[in-house]
Amino acid sequence: MRKIVKRYHPPGTPPGTLLPAAEGAAPARIRLLEYTAERCKEIAVESLDDCLPYLKTPAATWIHIQGTPSPTMLKQLGQKFGLHPLALEDVQNIGQRPKFDPHPEHYFLIAALPRSADNEVHIDQVSIFLGPGFLVTFTSNGEDPFEPVRKRLHAESSLIRGYPVGYLLYAVLDLVIDAGFRCSKNSARKSRHLEEAVLDSPSRDTVTTIHHLRRNLLVLRRMLWPQRDLVSAILREENNLIDEHTRLYLRDCHDHAIQVMDLLENYRDMITSLMDIYLSSLSYRMNDVMRTLTVIATIFMPLTFIAGLYGMNFGNGNPAASPLAMPELNWYFGYPMALGIMVAVAGAMGLYFRRKGWF
Repeated sequence: MRKIVKRYHPPGTPPGTLLPAAEGAAPARIRLLEYTAERCKEIAVESLDDCLPYLKTPAATWIHIQGTPSPTMLKQLGQKFGLHPLALEDVQNIGQRPKFDPHPEHYFLIAALPRSADNEVHIDQVSIFLGPGFLVTFTSNGEDPFEPVRKRLHAESSLIRGYPVGYLLYAVLDLVIDAGFRCSKNSARKSRHLEEAVLDSPSRDTVTTIHHLRRNLLVLRRMLWPQRDLVSAILREENNLIDEHTRLYLRDCHDHAIQVMDLLENYRDMITSLMDIYLSSLSYRMNDVMRTLTVIATIFMPLTFIAGLYGMNFGNGNPAASPLAMPELNWYFGYPMALGIMVAVAGAMGLYFRRKGWF
């Protein structure tokens, strides 16, 4: 069961080396979107060469590469946009912590996009290059998560089109960070169901589910925690790639990242409390069983004594055998009397324990 798909270069590989795509990796698909304040146009392209003419226009350009880019494609990107080889290597090394690397002519970011699928939490790496008039994004998963941003771009009253391309970066980061709210809400819903199960009918399956949910929360926390620092680093960087208007929105994005972490911390504490409640409930049930067994054993102690006493059969019921023999063995009503004494003793003890609240 893999939640975070990782790929690293072998030890000793020279920095900036680009390796062939892994076997079974999703093929890369390119989507190009060009926009100005007045219009937005999505253009079908087959290769990076088809994107070149649009980079020479005053319009902002968004190139999204979905899937696993080949080394040739990454080298072309590096040459055409002046991207650093180490940043291109990080695009291949998926599963990294979110980070922000400022370069003289562009920014490079890695963000973690959480998603829930098949009752599991998966983390997809989103790699982003921001430069003058362009934004290049990569997603390690074969699915495209940025369709809501495209719809906003195509809307006639789109705020994204009215500002520099740095605002598009904010829109992408906002979508990535808000995905954490979705996963957090899923965890909250499962926690409520678990709470009911723990209080009503705890079982071994309940423990398995608690551990499973706690593991998911740990994965989310480990990968989403650095995204606060990612947005903070962008805000601290002095560069004309991010204008003051966009910085206001990025501060709001930073607040969202903090809220996501606060929610994850709360849910983690809730899961820990559920485990404590489960253990307490299990201990209570065990104590209840032991109390019942103890009451039963205590009631049968005098009955066992009576049965053992008269079961010794000294004198075999013959008074002539010994003056100390058991005359009760020859009584006509001896057996019914013994049973009556047993029932009376058991009833008296049961009534006494009941009044004491032992069961």
